[in-house]
Amino acid sequence: MVKTVIFDMDGVIVDTEPVHRYAYYKQFSELNIEVSEEMYTSFTGFSTRNTFQALKTYFPALQHSVEDLIQRKRNIFNDAFDNKEDLYLLEGVEDLIKNLYANGIQLILASSASKVTIERVFTRFNLHQYFSAIVSGEDFPQSKPNPAIFLHAASLSVAPKENCIIIEDSKNGVKAAKGAGVFCVGYRSVNSEGQDLSEADMIINHFNELDAFKISQLSV
Repeated sequence: MVKTVIFDMDGVIVDTEPVHRYAYYKQFSELNIEVSEEMYTSFTGFSTRNTFQALKTYFPALQHSVEDLIQRKRNIFNDAFDNKEDLYLLEGVEDLIKNLYANGIQLILASSASKVTIERVFTRFNLHQYFSAIVSGEDFPQSKPNPAIFLHAASLSVAPKENCIIIEDSKNGVKAAKGAGVFCVGYRSVNSEGQDLSEADMIINHFNELDAFKISQLSV
């Protein structure tokens, strides 16, 4: 029986991707580098650190330190996030979170986002009360598809990882979940078009397809 649900954040709980995209491309313009759509999409699920480490490999002339690049991107993101009024939780996810919590299922967040960004989102939408643990990708040297973040999140569960499920919306996230040996629900939203979720154990198109009872019936 499922005892713990591990949520990704971006693209699952809230869609901050447009804000991230705005921040990255504003910074790319400042740095005078051209990042193709294909390259940018390949970074989905990466932490900011791993994204800039990869970019410095692609663009050897980029002399800025990774730390300076991270800080500039976060400054642009934070300014845009604080001024963005049309930022909402994804449809149905708040009801699912409340339903799982009310039925005694442990909730853990495992997101590639920085602690600062997670805190901003959780404070804005009053989510702290539902989650027993928050794991940020900035604490791990490698991003998804490396399974380290999910292995750590599962270690915080009240039950073995065989009694956990992970909800993910990206190809890299699904690969990380399966690499960790955890049952994965792929969430195919309008915000994750083009993401290959075929390795997920099941795929949903809306959060109303899940609730505590349906999750308890899963053969994980």
